[in-house]
Amino acid sequence: MKILVAEDEPIMQKTIALRLKKDGHEVITTDNGREALTLIFEQSPDLIITDIMMPYASGLEIVGTVKQYEKKIPVIVLSAMGQENVVLEAFNLGADDFISKPFSPNELSMRVKRLTAR
Repeated sequence: MKILVAEDEPIMQKTIALRLKKDGHEVITTDNGREALTLIFEQSPDLIITDIMMPYASGLEIVGTVKQYEKKIPVIVLSAMGQENVVLEAFNLGADDFISKPFSPNELSMRVKRLTAR
């Protein structure tokens, strides 16, 4: 399975990518929203994991764009604690799941498995 990880924090991005690779997934990474949008259309990932706050385009813009054009691609949104209104907006735009930072790599792995088993 090909997974796009859009996360601007280098340590978080690397941690997520390593866990997903360990689980047997092909991982594409980017640290900004504009490149994420380009990669979504060029690489056609099977699942997207995006942070909310990123340079050039937010995770909300990514969710909105993906769900407008490719409704079937599951999107997991990552966000820091205390952003309930942003999380609700992400779900209204079509996000499939939300994980609050910090989180366990095992939790992420289980949520990816749940979404890809559909």
